[in-house]
Amino acid sequence: MRNLLLAPLLALSALLSVPAHAEDWSKQASERDVILRDFRFGTGETMDISIHVTTLGTPHRNAKGEIDNAVMVLHGTGGSGKQFYRPQFADELYAAGQPFDLSRTYVILPDNIGHGQSSKPSDGMRMKFPRYDYDDMVTAQYRMLTEGLGVKRLKLILGTSMGCMHAFVWGTTRPGFAERLAPFACNANAIAGRNRIWRKMSIDAIEADPAWNGGNYTSQPEQGLRTARYLSMIAGANPVALQVQYSTRDKAEAFLAESYAARAANDLDANDQIYQLDSSRNYNPEPLLEKITVPVLWINSGDDFINPPELGLAQQMVKRMPKARFILIPASPETKGHGTHTWAKFWKRDLAKLLAK
Repeated sequence: MRNLLLAPLLALSALLSVPAHAEDWSKQASERDVILRDFRFGTGETMDISIHVTTLGTPHRNAKGEIDNAVMVLHGTGGSGKQFYRPQFADELYAAGQPFDLSRTYVILPDNIGHGQSSKPSDGMRMKFPRYDYDDMVTAQYRMLTEGLGVKRLKLILGTSMGCMHAFVWGTTRPGFAERLAPFACNANAIAGRNRIWRKMSIDAIEADPAWNGGNYTSQPEQGLRTARYLSMIAGANPVALQVQYSTRDKAEAFLAESYAARAANDLDANDQIYQLDSSRNYNPEPLLEKITVPVLWINSGDDFINPPELGLAQQMVKRMPKARFILIPASPETKGHGTHTWAKFWKRDLAKLLAK
């Protein structure tokens, strides 16, 4: 089947259009828990873990009986597969004629270790849960695909933020498993400088809260979580949009109060957050980038606090991958800071070109 992921030669204008009415994509989804027996973490610890996975569309099998229309989309720190139901992502990509048209594409949305409905510290082990890292998370994704879903090859891995970094781990440790990579909102070097500092600040704030009690708290350590939430809000914000939309002290403080309340109401367990933030501690695919020979669409945004464009890291490292293209989306009042990665209108045209290769 030729060009499974795209309707035949759709006009770019059609690809950039948005369905007239937002859909409830959860009604088209299937969910399951894939149990990975005797999963071995990088620490040497072994235990059974559960990976929750959501799928959309139907797997297609080629003449050999192999699934040949699967794409995997990977969420960021603190997220889950279900975040990709949001209209700014799903309505742009899953509808008829769009890049992940569900009549042609089998979309796989896992909850990674420590996230969503997959195994995590808050399930009961708390700080005794193995200290997983990105290598562990990618290994779990691999086993989920091959053992749980029977997928031996992917047409694409699209990763956002943490998922962006996972895409680089896939490309350097399992080259060719995915025919294309679309890493959005990350860099391909070790987490250091400001990126590591704000993560460590958040971890320290939680652990310094007397209520944390070494992870054995009876109620969430709210003082520490407040600082961690504030840091996360700043790290994910677009300064241009904030200045335009909240141009007075009163407007800015009202926005802060409203946004903080919404975040606190939906926040996660403190131990889970510590593990999530720390799991990037030994990420560093940079020495192995030459192993990535498949087409790559690497996109960052000009308003990203976490991956500041002025460092110029991506512009240099993209040259080491023979089929990679890097795009920096300029900051504007319409972009979404670090979160630009899940607003498909900013990059859907380029994704369509990648899939057409």
